[in-house]
Amino acid sequence: MAIALAESFEVAAALEDVWRFMLDPRSVAACLPGATMEEALDDRTFRGSVKLRVGAITASYRGQVRLVRVDESAREVEMLAEGREPGGGSALGTVSSRLRARPGGGTEVQTEASIDLSGRIVQLGRGMIEGVARQLFAEFAARVRAQLEAAAPPPREETLRVLPLLLRTAWQRIAALFRALLGRTGA
Repeated sequence: MAIALAESFEVAAALEDVWRFMLDPRSVAACLPGATMEEALDDRTFRGSVKLRVGAITASYRGQVRLVRVDESAREVEMLAEGREPGGGSALGTVSSRLRARPGGGTEVQTEASIDLSGRIVQLGRGMIEGVARQLFAEFAARVRAQLEAAAPPPREETLRVLPLLLRTAWQRIAALFRALLGRTGA
């Protein structure tokens, strides 16, 4: 199942500080819910894992992330991530980030991701996976902000509990459905 996401967020930190942060895989992994960076294979290739738990479904991917393009002058970075589940599922994706200085200060981070998933996790369906992915991105953005704006210690390794995110996403979809139905009957 292929999904594509485009998200952005702002950080009240200097462009150079955010750029250094985004190029440090340990810092980025510490802010990704459920992710762990285990070792650097070279200056652009890193091995790690991501563990997600959605109700009764646990997806645990082990693999690597490679920085395939780093444009210092444009402050753009592109990563290729690939991982495998012990049960046969896989995740393959690219993530591109562009940093822009904000006129009033701070930095805007624009991110685009294209991910292809297989295995048990696809049982959730495209809409649910996209909703959970957006909420995971929001959590990532909040952790990056906390790390750069308050110099907070990085979050500890964890297994991401996706059930609350899944329930929130389901509730949002149900509420939207009811709004659409009530809008039609009231017309």
